[in-house]
Amino acid sequence: MNLRFLETFVWVARLKSFRLTAEKLFSTQASISSRIAALEDELGVRLFLRDSKGVSLTPEGQKVLEYAERMIDTMQALKQSISDTGNIQGRIRVGAMDTVIHTWLSPFVTKIMERYPAVEIELTADTARNLCDQLQKGYLDIILQTDMVNGDSVRNLELANFPVHWIVPTGSLYHRGYASMNELAKERIITFSKNSRPHQDILNLLHAGNVSAPRISCVNSVAAMTRLVRDGFGIGALPAALVSEELKQGVLTILDDVPQPSPLGMVATWRTGAGLELSEDIVALACEVLCEYAEQMGEAMVALTIPSAEHRAD
Repeated sequence: MNLRFLETFVWVARLKSFRLTAEKLFSTQASISSRIAALEDELGVRLFLRDSKGVSLTPEGQKVLEYAERMIDTMQALKQSISDTGNIQGRIRVGAMDTVIHTWLSPFVTKIMERYPAVEIELTADTARNLCDQLQKGYLDIILQTDMVNGDSVRNLELANFPVHWIVPTGSLYHRGYASMNELAKERIITFSKNSRPHQDILNLLHAGNVSAPRISCVNSVAAMTRLVRDGFGIGALPAALVSEELKQGVLTILDDVPQPSPLGMVATWRTGAGLELSEDIVALACEVLCEYAEQMGEAMVALTIPSAEHRAD
């Protein structure tokens, strides 16, 4: 049985779309349909139902999916067991926004060092806009930030959403009920750097609440932003994961009585081509680490936008 066809089947089942699967596997819809048809002929069953709502598994397809995932996992484990990653040398240049640095970067770097001890790691911390620019200019191999990057030689993978909340010091003058966004916006709002995705989302939310002249302090450092919020300089608009310990300890509190900002999306983008094969493996490690981190933190802090087995399927 052709494992490539099985992998195609698994991705169609996950994405519920032949078009999205073709994009994921860098193929065409016709090729994807052909693989599925060949698999159906070999197994003698129909795997998918297609209608105006999309693609869904037949009962037989559901059974096949369970076995297909096991077979792909086994093959990946086999490849891993016979590969000697300890002897791989080279350099990987990773860029990350502040939110990554203050949440799951440390276990990610630890995993890279364990798997590839001879690989040199270069880390760059910067805003999403600057990271995208550096990747496109060839200064970075992988970036972890908020925006999709268009280009023939790059790939994107949406990793997770970090829910953003209004956060205040417990017992402070900001810790009270707010009748509307207009009332909340009378206080100073502390959030990410100017023109960043989170900043734009805050502006859109306030505009929808008919707030015309908010007082927003944009800060390009997560450490500085969280410190200002803790010290009572304003209401923070930031991911709860950044202050999870303070929330557990009761030092900070989430305001629940007003509309919450949009979640902070996280995207892995990496350069592809000859000599850059290591980047694929490092992105797979990032998925692995982020899945573990999300399980530890809970969905209220981190909501994955990839299947938990994403790193295995790549």
